[in-house]
Amino acid sequence: MSTSSLSPMIDENVQTLAQLAELLGNVSAQDYQRPLGAKATQSLGKHVRHILEHYQTLLDACTTAPTQATFDYEQRQRETALETQPDRAGERIESLQAGLKALCSMSQDTPLTLSYPIKSDQAESAAALPTSLGRELAFLTSHSIHHMALLGLLCEQLGITLPDDFGVHPSTLRYWAQKSNFQNRKSG
Repeated sequence: MSTSSLSPMIDENVQTLAQLAELLGNVSAQDYQRPLGAKATQSLGKHVRHILEHYQTLLDACTTAPTQATFDYEQRQRETALETQPDRAGERIESLQAGLKALCSMSQDTPLTLSYPIKSDQAESAAALPTSLGRELAFLTSHSIHHMALLGLLCEQLGITLPDDFGVHPSTLRYWAQKSNFQNRKSG
C-alpha cells in the first residue's frame, strides 16, 4: 500500500458514517429532534446535521476545485431538515459515502487551504492554513467520532441502546483488537 493512498482513510470515514446511519435506523423522528441536555438545547439531529455538514463542506471543495480548493467549515450550509428528518439525514449519509469513495483516485497529499476566521479587536480576517486531503479526512473521522460520543450520551438519556463500538475512534478499536489478540495468545 502506498503511503499516499486515501483508501484506508476513506474506509474509516465511510464506516463512521455507516455507524451514524445505523443510529438513524434505530431512532424515531420524535426522539431524533427531541430537546435534550440540562438546558434542552441539544438533540440527536443537531449533532448529526453538524457532522454531515462538515463532510459536505470538504466534498464540495474537492469537487469544485480539486487541485486548489479553499474551504471554511464555519461557512458550511446549515440545512435544518437534516436535524429534524432522520430519513433525510440517512439519504445524505449515502450521498456522502459515495462522494468519499469517489475521492479514492486522489492523493492524501492533495493540497487544500482551510480558511480559518479570526476575530481580533481591530478587525475580522481569515487565516489561510495549508492542509491536505488526507489531513482533513483524519480530522473528519476524529470530529465525527467525538460528536458520536456525545450522541451516545444523549441516546442513554433516551434509553436507546447502541453498539459498544459506537462513537469509538478507529485507533481505539484497533487497540482493543490488539489487546484482545494479545490476551487470547497469552491465555492460549
